[in-house]
Amino acid sequence: MVHLAQVKRDSDNVEPLINRVDSIKLETTDDDDFYSSVYGTRFAAEQLPQTEMPEREMPREVAYRMIKDELSLDGNPMLNLASFVTTYMEDEAEKLMTDSFSKNFIDYEEYPQSAEIQNRCVNMIARLFNAPIDSEDEHPVGTSTIGSSEAIMLGTLAMKRRWQNKRKAEGKDHTRPNIVMNSAVQVCWEKAARYFDVEERYVYCTEERYVIDPKQAVDLVDENTIGICAILGTTYTGEYEDVKAINDLLVERGLDIPIHVDAASGGFVVPFINPNLQWDFRLEKVVSINVSGHKYGLVYPGVGWVVWRSPEYLPKELIFNINYLGAEQASFTLNFSKGASQVIGQYYQMIRLGKRGYRSIMVNITRIADYLAEQLEQLGFIIMSQRRGHGLPLVAFRLRPDRAEQFDEFALAHQLRERGWIIPAYTMAPHSNELKLMRVVVREDFSMNRCDALLADIKLALRTLSDMDKAMLEKYTQHVQNHAVNSHKSKHNHSHYKNEKHSLQGKTGKTHGIISSSPSAQPTILQVTTPRKLRNLTNMTSPSESLIAVLCGLLTLNIYTLLPLVLSIPPFLDTRVLGPGPLRHPPVLYRYEPPVPATRQEVSRSDGAVRGIPSPEARHLGA
Repeated sequence: MVHLAQVKRDSDNVEPLINRVDSIKLETTDDDDFYSSVYGTRFAAEQLPQTEMPEREMPREVAYRMIKDELSLDGNPMLNLASFVTTYMEDEAEKLMTDSFSKNFIDYEEYPQSAEIQNRCVNMIARLFNAPIDSEDEHPVGTSTIGSSEAIMLGTLAMKRRWQNKRKAEGKDHTRPNIVMNSAVQVCWEKAARYFDVEERYVYCTEERYVIDPKQAVDLVDENTIGICAILGTTYTGEYEDVKAINDLLVERGLDIPIHVDAASGGFVVPFINPNLQWDFRLEKVVSINVSGHKYGLVYPGVGWVVWRSPEYLPKELIFNINYLGAEQASFTLNFSKGASQVIGQYYQMIRLGKRGYRSIMVNITRIADYLAEQLEQLGFIIMSQRRGHGLPLVAFRLRPDRAEQFDEFALAHQLRERGWIIPAYTMAPHSNELKLMRVVVREDFSMNRCDALLADIKLALRTLSDMDKAMLEKYTQHVQNHAVNSHKSKHNHSHYKNEKHSLQGKTGKTHGIISSSPSAQPTILQVTTPRKLRNLTNMTSPSESLIAVLCGLLTLNIYTLLPLVLSIPPFLDTRVLGPGPLRHPPVLYRYEPPVPATRQEVSRSDGAVRGIPSPEARHLGA
């Protein structure tokens, strides 16, 4: 449509500008209308808005710099060894994702190719998990999610609804569903059970066993069990639970109980490092699998995937059909709007790296994890994680209980935090005698050189703590408990929800290996700050208030500055590392072999996927 424009008459013209010059105010209404530096504005001398949106706007350069300065107080993601989340992607991948920031993935009509890219990813992942694509009776289905938490919610909901439909058809009670899982599950499993009103039945860990016991799990099954959760890589020690043993017991006893595999971390590791391990759709009782693309799928957060063996295990009433471009798109999600960037990033990684590229990365980080475990063992630590591809590429370790020193894992984690390393210290899952441990997650960007730097700092931290006497250690332990998680500015605990008793953390004190924290730290819902709790430091009216502000500032200084003042110890700590000379790599640690090799020849499947041992180059896990 073309709009007609009306030709104006002379009488329609506005008053000439020259006649209105006298009414223009030349003085500025704001001192910041012109400035030479961000830090020359009034915003640099004021607190940033914290509880209420400001009335007036702020220059974009100032807003950017102020927020960036605040974020500089965060930890360095590259040194965050607590998280499984990807912290590195290639520039080309980042550009693709940046170009897609404005795309709403759910809008299939406007962005049909983004939906097509998701379908390609689902197909690739389903084949990676040995989905029965050639079966006439089964046709795998899957979808993208915003992470494994949503994928697990969807998997739990599908199992519950299928169980309910079956019970209704049999004329039986369908109001008391339960699910069997390890007490070491990620908290999203507790949420799924609680949100969907499913009873949780736990197989508890012991001092010697940190994964689910297959027999105990199957023994907990009854007619109300909707399924069993098996974890491919626990968050505590990275071990793989024996999915095949659970499957075989269910088959042996003739139980119609499905298995959902939580492969959030291991789903992109096992197919390339331990392809002979049977954990996926090769087992008949495995009906659904979730995996995190933003972990070892090598994509920035957040993206996850869930695949079902066939539509039989995804009840039709849970699916919504969305029509776009004359065709219907089936949708099964908990949220609606989400960005398309992460799905596009996942597709980039899959076609950019291919199976060989993923295998090379997984072999490298497995090698580095084994090297780190060996070095820590030589320092006297007990290694709790598996090696040589039998578990995730991480190292879970703890101090020996018979050591002479009095410090614990939390003190060591705090020492390392002061050097920039973020390594979680936490207690093991319930019924494990409250074992304390630490964990280093080896990600793609954790090179051997960075590993050596970490080992040097661990040695220095051990020396520092060992040189403290008992009184000093007690004060230091108290300091760790008071300042372990965040600065004094952050208050996560909400008094109304602080003492909940329905979760495993509330009932047993269970912790999750996510952040470096003391046992007393309980991050929960963020509480809204009331105005009376805020005080502008620029409005102090007395010397005592100023002194308090200075002391508060000192609390943010490095502990090496505080300890000489408080404890009267020598101000300069010995920076030499333990042991003679710098760290050296062994020439060759070992030749990498699959944990359960069937043959020394590569095995090709009909779909072209390689199922065998890595190439000879990949098997050399030396320097």
